[in-house]
Amino acid sequence: MAKTSVKLEASWKSRLSDEFEKDYMVELRQFLNDEKSAGKQIYPKGGQYFYALDQTPFDKARVVILGQDPYHGPGQAHGLCFSVTPGVRLPPSLQNVFKEIRQQLGIEFNGNGCLIPWAEQGVLLLNAVLTVEEGQAASHQGKGWEAFTDKVVELLNERDEPLVFMLWGAHAQKKGKQIDREKHLVLTSPHPSPLSAHRGFFGNQHFVKANEFLKEAGQQPIDWSVPPL
Repeated sequence: MAKTSVKLEASWKSRLSDEFEKDYMVELRQFLNDEKSAGKQIYPKGGQYFYALDQTPFDKARVVILGQDPYHGPGQAHGLCFSVTPGVRLPPSLQNVFKEIRQQLGIEFNGNGCLIPWAEQGVLLLNAVLTVEEGQAASHQGKGWEAFTDKVVELLNERDEPLVFMLWGAHAQKKGKQIDREKHLVLTSPHPSPLSAHRGFFGNQHFVKANEFLKEAGQQPIDWSVPPL
């Protein structure tokens, strides 16, 4: 992840290139190399660490959904928060996200949990931590990724155009404290996890509110459907 070698979408690389020379990123790179040398399986694969940024260029972002860290099961994570690779069984949190969209907008889902169509419309699906060890949830927290993704949020917050931020759960809400609520729409609720969804994620109306905000700002609403496999 040296500045000269990192592969990253151009609009993001121009804004984030200095981050790759900072001490925390050097230490993070060493940590990841050591983990791989020890034979540990890291998700997602290396070319997908920055997939959320690659799929949603800086100027194209319109909605930001903040997750915690990638899924830690085989074949699930591919660099977009809450999303899974095509054909993979839907995780419980994503099932609840789809259930809420169905309730709000009447959209039916068919088992495809790959959210690339959202990303291509400007929904930045960003995890706070971009890697994880197989079978070990939150295993890469506190290793440096948080500083990097804080910078991403800072850059988005400074944009002139208004954005929608969906902050589900205490972790995402803490990360979103720096967001200017006078300029951007910040939507908060409990996390869609089965442990907390019934405490206020269900019924939060975030997808409807996001599209209303975008339309009022003269932008196209998001099509929250996911095409079949």
